[in-house]
Amino acid sequence: MTTETADCVPTDGLGRLGALQAAVAELESRPYSQFRTVRKPAAEIREQARQLGAEELYQRAELLLASVDLREGNIGEGGQRAHRVRAWAEEHNACYLLARAHRQLSLFSRYVGDTADGLKHAVQSVAHLRDDWPVVLRSQLLMSLSVALDESGSRADADRRAREALTLAMAAGDYEMTILTLNNMVYSAYENDDEPAARQLVAEMHEIQTRTGYRFNANELDTMARVELMGGHYDEVEALLTPVLADLVAANEGDAIAECHLTLALARRLSGRYPEAQAALDANLRICEERGLAAVRARIREEQAALYAATGRYAEAYEEHKAFHAESTALLSAQRDARARAMQAVFDANEARRASEHFREMAHRDPLTGLYNRRYVNERVPALLLEAAAGQGPLSIAILDLDHFKRINDTLSHATGDTVLQQVAELLQEAAPGSALAARMGGEEFLLVFPGVGTQEAAMRCERLRLRIRAYAWWPITGSLPVTTSIGITTSPDGRDTLSTLLAQADANLYAAKHSGRDRVVA
Repeated sequence: MTTETADCVPTDGLGRLGALQAAVAELESRPYSQFRTVRKPAAEIREQARQLGAEELYQRAELLLASVDLREGNIGEGGQRAHRVRAWAEEHNACYLLARAHRQLSLFSRYVGDTADGLKHAVQSVAHLRDDWPVVLRSQLLMSLSVALDESGSRADADRRAREALTLAMAAGDYEMTILTLNNMVYSAYENDDEPAARQLVAEMHEIQTRTGYRFNANELDTMARVELMGGHYDEVEALLTPVLADLVAANEGDAIAECHLTLALARRLSGRYPEAQAALDANLRICEERGLAAVRARIREEQAALYAATGRYAEAYEEHKAFHAESTALLSAQRDARARAMQAVFDANEARRASEHFREMAHRDPLTGLYNRRYVNERVPALLLEAAAGQGPLSIAILDLDHFKRINDTLSHATGDTVLQQVAELLQEAAPGSALAARMGGEEFLLVFPGVGTQEAAMRCERLRLRIRAYAWWPITGSLPVTTSIGITTSPDGRDTLSTLLAQADANLYAAKHSGRDRVVA
């Protein structure tokens, strides 16, 4: 049975944390083709991380949900999640999470048509890249940058980054990521009318298929078919796409089948097989109506106009061309509206987050000194202990109490006492750099928390603080009354203690400091 209190996690929390960290890492490494399997376990991990107070783990699960949202077309919601995670990662200097968040924001920006912003986020994601991170993540970040560069017109840089991603994926034996990267490179070569490069890359895809037994999906076969179109090999297009249309090939994207039908109609028209081309367009129109694929439907209109013209039906070709332009205009308008809604959703989420963070920060701060309050300590320190336990590192805390503070209030005034507390708070802030935190526990009692710091280092820091407080120029504030402090320190060597236990130990050492003459540090 597990037990919980206000300042500790379940006694089996460390084991749960390790299991959740392993589970979220597995989800992050799943290939693109399995993105639909991520949502449910990611949501469960997020809830368990919330219960444990494991903030970074919570954010990693939240970012997984953002990636699924974006892949499923929930652009606004996915963008909101990614923006919130990036803000948290920046605040906590979480480089791994920051790199992944920027990658999702690059995807979001490209979805809403902002290629410049997409490139900016892709560059920032790779800027945080580290060589000791999982190969699958490194190749994903590089591939995202390659796509963003290509869409921005920087083809040479895009190709260089794609090849870096390809090298990583091949070295790791990740053939699905290798195929995905090659497929993107093939399509880029196709769009740039570079048939030799496209064919060389397709040959590499086939070599991997032969060696690994990998089964090409509908998108990949459609890309290969487009390369065959470049060379006028229309029978090859038919051979590549027939298994897709017979439902013998996986289609991971919602419009993959429709794209294959469109490529097939184009090949049949160019080869003079007009009735078969019309059959492909008719079948594709039904698919687009059933699945609401407005973008592909508009392109069907364009191909239908070309087919009418090829068969001498010029009046019908003209009418179809007008319909194509009308649908394209309506589609662009709808896309602009959708982009505006997605951007507004993200803007609203950011504004709400800022307001929420402002009020949450107010609730966690002592109004007189601006230091964190006991409420924040009760919420934050258990999470720091979990992080210390996961990394098998120390965490030290120190309780400080101002000596004879009542005398200042009684002899001078409470206003003078408040000024002293405010000045001491500034000195404590100086003594708590980086991940350390300073808090006012109440009255003239303060707390310092030093993550990753052992007893000896904590004692040295507190001794410097004690001397700094004693030597401060108090004369203009307190006159002849000195201001000194007694400090009690304790350390959890591996994070396997509760906050209440540490506070009791530090308080006992503070008591010893008081009763051995005050103005001293006891660890």
